[in-house]
Amino acid sequence: MAANFERGKIEISQYILEHVPKQAEVTRIEYEGPTLAVYTKKPEVLVEQSNVIADIVNVIRKRIVIRSDPSVRLPEKDAERITREIVSPEAEVTNISFDPSLGEIIIEAKKPGLAIGRNGTVLQEIIRQTKWRPHVLRSPPIKSKIVTNMRHYLHSETKERERILRTIGERIFRPKTFEVGDVRITVLGGVQEVGRSAFLIQTRESNALLDCGINPGSSKPFKAFPRLDAPEFELDSLDAVIISHAHLDHCGLVPFLYKYGYDGPVYCSAPTSNLMTLLQLDYLDVASKQGVMAPYDQRDVRECVLHTIPLRHGVVTDIAPDMRLTLHNAGHILGSSVIHLHVGEGLHNIVYTGDHKYARTMLLEAAETEFPRVETMITESTYGAPNDIMPSRLEAEERLTAVVNKTLERKGKVLIPVPAVGRAQEIMLVVDGYMRRGLMKEAPVFIEGMISEATAIHTAYPEYLGREVRSSILRNGVNPFQSDYFTIVEHPSVRQEIVEGEPCIIMATSGMLEGGPGIEYFKSLAPDERNTIVFVSYQIEGTLGRRVQKGITGVPMINSEGKMQVVKVELHVESIAGFSGHSDRRQIINYITHVTPRPERVIVCHGEKAKCFSIANFIQRRLRIQTVVPAVMETIRLL
Repeated sequence: MAANFERGKIEISQYILEHVPKQAEVTRIEYEGPTLAVYTKKPEVLVEQSNVIADIVNVIRKRIVIRSDPSVRLPEKDAERITREIVSPEAEVTNISFDPSLGEIIIEAKKPGLAIGRNGTVLQEIIRQTKWRPHVLRSPPIKSKIVTNMRHYLHSETKERERILRTIGERIFRPKTFEVGDVRITVLGGVQEVGRSAFLIQTRESNALLDCGINPGSSKPFKAFPRLDAPEFELDSLDAVIISHAHLDHCGLVPFLYKYGYDGPVYCSAPTSNLMTLLQLDYLDVASKQGVMAPYDQRDVRECVLHTIPLRHGVVTDIAPDMRLTLHNAGHILGSSVIHLHVGEGLHNIVYTGDHKYARTMLLEAAETEFPRVETMITESTYGAPNDIMPSRLEAEERLTAVVNKTLERKGKVLIPVPAVGRAQEIMLVVDGYMRRGLMKEAPVFIEGMISEATAIHTAYPEYLGREVRSSILRNGVNPFQSDYFTIVEHPSVRQEIVEGEPCIIMATSGMLEGGPGIEYFKSLAPDERNTIVFVSYQIEGTLGRRVQKGITGVPMINSEGKMQVVKVELHVESIAGFSGHSDRRQIINYITHVTPRPERVIVCHGEKAKCFSIANFIQRRLRIQTVVPAVMETIRLL
């Protein structure tokens, strides 16, 4: 196999060398992750003659990236100085950093168009003078610590990152051992339940894992984590892990794979990469505070960062000898993706929706429905029961406004426990908009937990946001997340003052009251009937949020003295489903109906047992599509 691989690589290299201008001075050609890296002493030659590379790509059908040979790159300090001289001061460059493993100089500017120049003239000049390839980003309105720290870490581990990319590339482009066939899916978690999503896709040649999450509502390992003990799952044979989005029930156990020796890639969108790291680290922090043994540690999270390959939506990427991956917008949270897997040369196509929202919201556009080919679809069913019909977004906004106004009128406080990612930003937009229009009573809005950091990541990727928010940030320079109504709670010492102060709105993590400052606020506000708790996201069975939602009257909790006490639940409890990032029953059905081409088979997952079977029966009966509700550890042969 190694000999075949080298022979194939040599043939491709020879073809490239024959068709690349000699003056480019190509020094080597390497497989790096899903791309073919062409190293040259004069990268500006190939950048200026981009049509040459485009023609080569059309023949060899592999993604090519041009990199400068490290020997010709200027030292980073000199490259930064020259770049600042080349880029106009009007571009307002805020930061310059480097990624030596990719040979990139990352330029953050408030006006990126000026940093690029007409027809890329500024970029070409930077390449010519520094030999670093510039990557221009818009300066985020809010600085993200996690984005900055991840860049620093990747910079400090350049050699290891280079090794990882080469190893991944050699595995992706290895010669096929078998003919393409026998496509199978084994369910490791996330069916007839919500939580621990994990699906193993296998062919004769390759293995890919779609999501690897945890179930935050369970403390029993066989229910809390995916069944990685399944005989079909072999860590050493795994070619790729693909993450649909950053919620812990979809990505919470990925670092565990690295703890036990996985050395392969994680594919996801760029926002998902940052948010996933943020939530995994928070998961460890919460576990530590609760005295719970976490299944991995920070070192494993860092390994995950080193092995993650961010992909843009719509870009087709080789991930194995017989698999190609494309991510599409899922509309659930920032960076959430519908995963399209193309097996063989048109042999079989799988669409995995992950969590999706088939409706526009203030924050995001609706999930995409058009794919080149679809034979098998895997869909969520979180709200799949016949009565799971959500109110319109306008109705939900008006109801939230009414609940807030009524609570403030009786001098109470409104607690909105929110997941840091997604619902938090959506509610921020609603509250800001309705207060500015005079429809919601003005009151201080206190924000605590990871919400601020997650919001900073949102502003770093405006291109993934809904068109109105994107336009507000990019064109008008107005960031709705930085409203005058919002006060960020920087330290827990302020909580008592907030609880004892004037009527207000409190937004705090976590969304299911399973950790974070939300629990502390709940403990203080629960006994007062003037107050209200508003649930705006799904509450998984077994969580404190679900028990409160069901009407529990007393909750055993540890007080400030470390003693157990029963906290009376006297406050009003409201649930507003219309803000969910999930599709309701009608939207799930509409989504499947509008997917083109029409799928031949639907596998239903990510829902309580009754909801899975309810929506599956409808799809089978009304849409006349073969539908399956598998059990955990079950294998389905797709081909």
